[in-house]
Amino acid sequence: MSEEAPVTFLTQDAYDRLVAELEHLSTTGREEIAKRIEAAREEGDLKENGGYHAAKDEQGKQEARIRTLQALLKNAKVGEAPTSTGVVEPGTVITATIAGGEEVFLLGNREIAANSELDVYSEASPLGSAILGLKEGDSTSYTAPNGREIAVTVLKVETYSGQ
Repeated sequence: MSEEAPVTFLTQDAYDRLVAELEHLSTTGREEIAKRIEAAREEGDLKENGGYHAAKDEQGKQEARIRTLQALLKNAKVGEAPTSTGVVEPGTVITATIAGGEEVFLLGNREIAANSELDVYSEASPLGSAILGLKEGDSTSYTAPNGREIAVTVLKVETYSGQ
C-alpha cells in the first residue's frame, strides 16, 4: 500500500531558498559536521565525550532536514500564489472567525511564509482540511486534537502576496 506524497505549493522564492539550503546541507554542512565528529572522536573515550554526542545528534537532525527538503522539493508545485477566486485553496490567505475570534493565516506549507509574520496552517491539519474548498461566507466546524468541536466561518480569501 503506497501512498503518494502530497503536492506542496511553493512560490519561486521559497523553492529557490529551499534548493539553496538543501545544496548547502548536502555539501558544506555534511563536511563541517564530519570534521566536528572526527575532531571529537580524536579526544578519546566516546562514552564520556559530550562534543562527540552533540555532533552526532546535530548530524542526525541535519540528515532528517535533508530528507524533508528532498521530499518537499520533489513534490513541489512551483509558481505564483493562486489568484484568489474566493475559494479556500493551498497558497491563499484566509481571514476567518475561529471559535469566536478572528484570525488571518496562510493555508499551505510553512516554508512558503518563512519570511512572513503570517501564521501558517497546513491543508492537512484539522482546520485546513475542514475549510479547504469553502467559499467566503461559508461556515463549518472541525474537531480539534483535544476533541473539542470548533466553529469556523470563512470571512475572506485573498491571493498571497509573499509578505
